[in-house]
Amino acid sequence: MDPGHRTSPRARATQGVVAATHGASLVVIALAGLGSFALLLLSIAGPAFLAGFAVAGPSWEGRTQRFVLFGLAVLALATVVPLLLTAILTMMRGLANATRRLAADWCGIPIAAAYRPRPHQRGIRARLSWQLTDPATGRDLLWMVTNGLAGVFLAAAPAALTLLGFLGVTRRVLGGGPFAGAAGPLGGDQFEWLVLSLLIMAAGVGFAPVLLRGHALLAKATLSPSNAAELARRVQHLSQTRTETIDTGAAEIRRIERDLHDGAQARLVAMGMTLDAAGQLIDEDPKAARALLLEARDNSAKALADLRNLVRGIHPPVLADRGLAEAIKALALDTPVKVHLASDLTGRPQAPVESAAYFAVSELLANVTKHAQGSQAWVDIRHADAMLKISVTDDGHGGADPAHGSGLRGIERRLAAFDGVLAISSPPGGPTAVTLEIPCELP
Repeated sequence: MDPGHRTSPRARATQGVVAATHGASLVVIALAGLGSFALLLLSIAGPAFLAGFAVAGPSWEGRTQRFVLFGLAVLALATVVPLLLTAILTMMRGLANATRRLAADWCGIPIAAAYRPRPHQRGIRARLSWQLTDPATGRDLLWMVTNGLAGVFLAAAPAALTLLGFLGVTRRVLGGGPFAGAAGPLGGDQFEWLVLSLLIMAAGVGFAPVLLRGHALLAKATLSPSNAAELARRVQHLSQTRTETIDTGAAEIRRIERDLHDGAQARLVAMGMTLDAAGQLIDEDPKAARALLLEARDNSAKALADLRNLVRGIHPPVLADRGLAEAIKALALDTPVKVHLASDLTGRPQAPVESAAYFAVSELLANVTKHAQGSQAWVDIRHADAMLKISVTDDGHGGADPAHGSGLRGIERRLAAFDGVLAISSPPGGPTAVTLEIPCELP
């Protein structure tokens, strides 16, 4: 934004009202989190209390009642409680992730989530053990309490002040409103109370963006993983992407070997045999030798074309010479569907990033032709906030899913090597919109 640019009062008021509305939405999450935490404590304390009461409670007419009560408590702890704990912790994790997403969307404050991978074992006990041993679960529990006791005031204060001031204004100006018929003015002049109501409403609207951001910062301080956890998550991610990159590179080498063996190498072997035959016939049958030489020339041209295609598959010359946008434009000319290209790149990303982005777009355009059966595609290339963003949209029938195809998974693996991400929106019936984001700087 231009440093000299100032937001108009109307725009600031609109932002304040929107922030107050967002705060009211966060109140629901806070109350749900506090209620889930209370339910968590109750689900554990209830059966434990019954068991303790059966053992050390006041004497009854017989021991049968104690035994039955203790058995029911143990049965609940062994069966019902794990189900309740799993459901409650899952709901808490959903509320925490909702807070992370809203903090990023509404305040531009990203909050990392460092949950451990889900184990392969199935069953309630395995899932509960995974949840209870994950340090991120402790942060989720802490956030449920912190948000319910402190965060709720940061979220609710702007909405409450705005609503209180609005009701005061309508009461004094219109002589009615939601509280028409209630007690009269608290005293003093009506004009003073009108001004006070306006000030309260202005305070709610004015402080709403600040308090909403404060709520997001509180969430970040509570939910963000520790340095050790973040380092462990980072190491795990790098190990996984390194393994996938090595596997992808090995598969690419095998593809190149196969293409060389089946293409250019086979043609060169055939050309050598043709030239040898031509050499034996050149004195006895010049015409036959000439025909063999022409055949050898054709094979050499085809071998050269195979080598060029192979080189283009490894790193297209147009990409090295003219950059990403021009390479995708050249790619679009060879695509059966009509491709609309838009780009605002003012520089060139690093060569590995360019290559990854180019082949990702190439795979996506191939999917439009082979699977989506679309007639048009739109490619938009942008660079903002140290992020290369490419969106590919088509008018096909939709239904694209990385879990059901190796092409999209290959793109994800290729981008993961650069900490890039792939987002897909492909409802049945289309359209399909794919967005690539790769962190990079333009020199």
